Amino acid sequence: MRRIVASPRSVGTPGPGTSADVVSADVVSADVVSAQPGPVSIGRPRRERGSVTAETAVALPALVIVLAASLWAVTVVGVHLQCVDAARAGARAAARGEPAGAVREAVARSVPANARIDVSSGAEVARVEVSVRVEPAWGPMSPAVDVKTSAVSMLEPGVRP
Repeated sequence: MRRIVASPRSVGTPGPGTSADVVSADVVSADVVSAQPGPVSIGRPRRERGSVTAETAVALPALVIVLAASLWAVTVVGVHLQCVDAARAGARAAARGEPAGAVREAVARSVPANARIDVSSGAEVARVEVSVRVEPAWGPMSPAVDVKTSAVSMLEPGVRP
């Protein structure tokens, strides 16, 4: 039930054909009065209260899973970039004629400890392959990923395989 409260006021200066006693019924204030006793409920109806808490309880774990997957993907990409850089540096070193043991040690300094490094030289090219298994730090909740990369470089003139 709504009730609008109006108060009369007089209209400005009288003009021809008007009277100063004319009263206008403009709405000065509007009060909404509830038909039920007690405080007026503003916002959601009573049956919907607490739904924000329930929605948050459902959405928060999903948000945490998306965040964890994103961090895991960034970690894997970072390890891949380390392996690519190390393989390129190793291939350049092997192309200059450095011994395979020295190339393997130089590559091992730039990659994770459990990486497998293969150095080979052909008649015209030197090839370095790096592979590593990246496992999540937080246990088996995310799958392990195998990262493999290789780099090839032409041998410098005068370098024999």
